[in-house]
Amino acid sequence: MSNNVLVIAEQRGGTLKKVTFELLTAAQQVAGKWGGQVDAVVLGAGVRALAELLAQAGAAKVYVADDPALARYSPDGYAGVLANLVRRVEPAVVLVSATFWGKDLAPRVAAKVKAGLASDATGIEGQDGGRLLVTRPIYAGKAIAKVRINTTPQMVSLRPNSYPPAALEAGRAANVEAVVLDGYQPQAVVTDFVKAGGEKLDVAEANIIVSGGRGMGGSEQYAILEELASVLGAAVGASRAAVDAGWRPHSDQVGQTGKTVSPNLYIACGISGAIQHLAGMKTSKVIVAINKDPDAPIFKVADYGIVGDLFKVVPLFTEEVKKLKAAE
Repeated sequence: MSNNVLVIAEQRGGTLKKVTFELLTAAQQVAGKWGGQVDAVVLGAGVRALAELLAQAGAAKVYVADDPALARYSPDGYAGVLANLVRRVEPAVVLVSATFWGKDLAPRVAAKVKAGLASDATGIEGQDGGRLLVTRPIYAGKAIAKVRINTTPQMVSLRPNSYPPAALEAGRAANVEAVVLDGYQPQAVVTDFVKAGGEKLDVAEANIIVSGGRGMGGSEQYAILEELASVLGAAVGASRAAVDAGWRPHSDQVGQTGKTVSPNLYIACGISGAIQHLAGMKTSKVIVAINKDPDAPIFKVADYGIVGDLFKVVPLFTEEVKKLKAAE
């Protein structure tokens, strides 16, 4: 067994997701302590060029599974390819993103290689003896657990925005190895992706999120949040109540039954702060709450709170941000 850390890169349409570079940062910290190296693997069709980008981000070796058969994501197919690779190269740690994609893929790979998996982690620390100490929220975010994995390899899925993205260095190169598919016969494949309108940011990867809840009163009222998000370069999120009311698509939902997020800044507008919602955003670095109810539970977790009418506060907020931007 090596002291190397293997990062499973997530790509969409031939573009690496931001969380992949965050995984590389975490991997470099662990591998550096153990005297190992960071390796990466990317799967898909027409993804060979991504090896250079992964190398610039710190991967010493990149495994590329580039085949037309991998053009569409297959849960069991991708898991089979990755499991074969993990058995062959025997990394000490395997890192994957805790996105919808990673949450679907990681348990399948772990089961195939009989590895323990710490899911939805917010931090990892390489300790003496080649074991990880993993930090992960439990009980819907009410407690934080410190976990050790007894198996080898140790598998962890990391929540987006838990680490800064790895810096790219143009001069770095990696040893690239092609992964040959052997008897690839997936039982199920994704036949199509239906894109949401526009090129909006995904709340799961956004550094800033402006979210609206029941207090928005209707879908048309989200225009003021969209304007603030545009000025801040943020994504627009929503509580389950807003999604259930049909005001926002499910892809915008933040919470226990939606997406778990850890942005640098989370602005909650008209969100009371039900425990299911807090479970999805409690690990945000800075939380700002705007609500007319001074007793709303959201204020208990907020770093900054504004008690007032969001329809008056948010436009003022937007104007002040515009003034600051203009002064830069």
